[in-house]
Amino acid sequence: MAASLVGTTIEWYDFFVFGSAAALVFNTLFFPKFDPLVGTILAFATYAVGFVARPLGGIVFGHFGDRVGRKGMLVLSLLIMGVATFAIGLLPTYASIGVWAPILLVICRLLQGFAVGGEWGGAVLMVAEHGDPARRGFWASWPQAGVPAGNLLAVGVLAIMAATTSDAAFASWGWRVPFLLSAALVAIGLYVRVSLSESPVFQRAQAEMERAQERRRAPMLEVVQRYRRAVLVAMGARVVENVSYYIFTVFVLTYVTTELGMRRATALNAVLIASAVHFAAIPLWGALSDRVGRRPIYLLGAGGVLVWAFLFFALVDTRSFTAITAAITGGLIFHAAMYGPQAAFFSELFGTGVRYSGASIGYQLASVFAGSLAPIIAVALLAEFNSALPISIYVAAMAVITIAALIASRETVRADLADEPGFPPAAAVPTRATVDETA
Repeated sequence: MAASLVGTTIEWYDFFVFGSAAALVFNTLFFPKFDPLVGTILAFATYAVGFVARPLGGIVFGHFGDRVGRKGMLVLSLLIMGVATFAIGLLPTYASIGVWAPILLVICRLLQGFAVGGEWGGAVLMVAEHGDPARRGFWASWPQAGVPAGNLLAVGVLAIMAATTSDAAFASWGWRVPFLLSAALVAIGLYVRVSLSESPVFQRAQAEMERAQERRRAPMLEVVQRYRRAVLVAMGARVVENVSYYIFTVFVLTYVTTELGMRRATALNAVLIASAVHFAAIPLWGALSDRVGRRPIYLLGAGGVLVWAFLFFALVDTRSFTAITAAITGGLIFHAAMYGPQAAFFSELFGTGVRYSGASIGYQLASVFAGSLAPIIAVALLAEFNSALPISIYVAAMAVITIAALIASRETVRADLADEPGFPPAAAVPTRATVDETA
């Protein structure tokens, strides 16, 4: 759990520091020839490129993760992410090399997306396949908590730089510091991950295949043939979780600073406080899903986001720091109700031999159409209607998709991760749910 949490925190720090910088300074540094709002849309477009590369990362890392093991893929994904992020901190801007600046930025972002696409599946599976089945939701939620931890770290570093430098200094060199710090963080993460042992569930599956002298087909082909419904359920469940997160944590930075004309530090500090609450809420919701099931908790989160989308901008528009912080915090608490049980839920939808590939593809494909486009769509709607109401309607519509996917899914809380067609069922392990039922 600790190894997965440290690694995902660093991976998502690298990924999110780009999003925060895109919201704050990339429009003027890399797209200075455009109107500020258009420049912001282009900056978010480079941000979206990272999401486009994530399914490819999920496919490649998933294939080898299902074939040769989870551990090696986790080390490689972290290394690629660290190199790409450090390189962004060294990039010259448009003023120095013209159009090559945004081109190089896009290349680095593609590498970030590729790395994070392979990271998530391996990190959550290492915990889910190691841990106690009765508390799988709780343990598997900890790598998920690496997302707000990474965002907390990214926004925290940016907030410190914004508070200790002038606007001119921040635009000149201050924004580079969070990217360059990635080198030290990645070194720590690699040290921790190299010491990991391989997943016992995966090792057992490999041993059974070798004894039977069987060769498993390509994991992706098996996913397409046998787990299409599971992939669609995962994608649908992911939609509003992904959209709402980037509205609540990334777009809000642009909205508060550009639309409301407030200080950059106000927006960053509000996200900072909310991310700390989010970090604590994720494992709590994950633990509760072990008791009452994955679907009820997930549905609560999706329904909560549907309603909160309309309250969110009403609170932010007050221009009160307290109200803005409450708006972001409330949204992330409902988001945590989806994100907490998500790792266990997606892991339980697939068999051991294709779990890395299946969970990664369901998770990452949805991000292309959800999280990558969310800030762009939000900025475009704001520019078109000069109102936040269309953005709230957009988030609510995405919530309806997620609710429909959950209704079409099955409850998975009692699933045995070692039980799949063609794989000898493991000895029955009593989960907390079955123990309670027996009592």
